[in-house]
Amino acid sequence: MVIERTDNEIIVRIPSYVGVENVQRFIDLIQWNEATAKSQATQEEINEIAGEAKKGWWEANRNRFIHS
Repeated sequence: MVIERTDNEIIVRIPSYVGVENVQRFIDLIQWNEATAKSQATQEEINEIAGEAKKGWWEANRNRFIHS
């Protein structure tokens, strides 16, 4: 892997033999870091949002797992 920094970006070259799934996880992590870099949310606020998202997902998908 080669990492190069220019004035306004970082260039990462990854060998072609690295699995696409691993590259996608790397890209997802970078995107998450970029999206949250300027966040002023507290950990408590983040936990609350995560809980609400999980609850919403369960309510939307409950019938896929529990059949009455």
